Formats: sequence, structure tokens, C-alpha cells
Amino acid sequence: MKKIIITLLLMLISLPVFAITVELKTAGKNEKIIGEIGYRLLNANRIPYKITFFVLNNAKEPNAKTYYRDGSIAIYDSVIKYTEDENEIAGIIAHEISHAVDYRQGIFKGLFSYTNWFNSKNYEYKADKRAVDYMVKANYNPLALIVALNRIGTEYRYDIFSTHPLTSRRMATIYEYIYTKYPEYLVQNKYISHPLYQNFLITSEENRKKLEEKVKSKSNKKVKYL
Repeated sequence: MKKIIITLLLMLISLPVFAITVELKTAGKNEKIIGEIGYRLLNANRIPYKITFFVLNNAKEPNAKTYYRDGSIAIYDSVIKYTEDENEIAGIIAHEISHAVDYRQGIFKGLFSYTNWFNSKNYEYKADKRAVDYMVKANYNPLALIVALNRIGTEYRYDIFSTHPLTSRRMATIYEYIYTKYPEYLVQNKYISHPLYQNFLITSEENRKKLEEKVKSKSNKKVKYL
């Protein structure tokens, strides 16, 4: 009886294994770009969460979003059309990664995360600052985030009914963060001649004066940007 069982087992082991063939669709150019930048940011910053990136095609406006249910990140294909280099795209993706990280933190792996439920503007500022950190860690130029926002960020008259702060305030806050934490990027500013960065300098003159006053007074008080 034992010999029969052993013989049957040997026969089963020796049976050929038939692989299930799966038709794989080749990722397009946009998916390749987004994937490479996204995983470069994740790996350089050692993000401990599984985050998936995908592209939403035929988008009418440049945008990106993070899904609360699983932390996946969708980049509109129009973002790639509107941006000029990887640094700009990296800034947008890094901002969304920050949201995905917040969604994963908290009780039961973030199942009851309150991110964006209350005071969503603060979370947008947080995501912008953390995006700068992520970019620097991955060897991207953080000033590109200002350029990208100036390129695609709409500007309402007021932000009282919006989930996002005014783009002008976001850019000024990012500028202050870089000025304070990564001043070397302003000393050797690769974007100084870029028309969109030049436009930012023009439109942010009053806000930068506020920052200058803060620096001179050595105050830790938060600047209320316009």
C-alpha cells in the first residue's frame, strides 16, 4: 500500500506543469513616464505603502487625484501635455503621494483617517511641503513645483468655498519652505530665466515682501499670504 502511494506521488510530481498564459497589454509612453517618476519618488523616500499609479486619458484639464479607498494615484494625461520636464511632473506626483501616505495612516491602516474631511486646506499645504521634501530626496528640483502650479493651477478670487487654498498662497508657502529648508536651490536657481517662474516673481512680489519682513524680524509667526 505504501509503495502504491509513493508511486502515485512520484507520478504527480513528474507531471508537466502547464502555465496559464495571460495577455499583457504594453504600457503606453505616458504610463511609463508616470511609473518611473512615481516609483523613483517612493523608493528614494522609502515610502512603506503599496501605491499604484495610472493615467487617466483624454482628460480635458491637467489634474491629478488620490483615491481614499486604496491610496492609488491617477495622473491626468493632460498633465504630461502641459508640463515641460520630469521635475514638474514629479512635483505633482509627490503632492499626491503625500495624500496617499496620509490616507494610510491612522486607525486600521487609515480606514478612519480624517484627512481632507476637516480643514482640507491645511492638508494641501502639508502635501505641498512634503512634496518638496520628497522631490529633494529623489534628486528633483523643488522649484519645479512652483512652475507646475503656476502653469496649471487656477486662481479664484476667494478660496472660502474651495477645498484648496488659492494657488498664489500655495506657491508663496512653497517658496518660503524652500527658502527656509533648501536655500541652495534659490542660490543656484535653474528656473530663474523660465517665463513661468519669472511670472511667479512678478505676481508674488507682495507675498515675498511679507516673507522678507518675517526673516528680518526673526519671527516664527505664520505669514498670511495674499
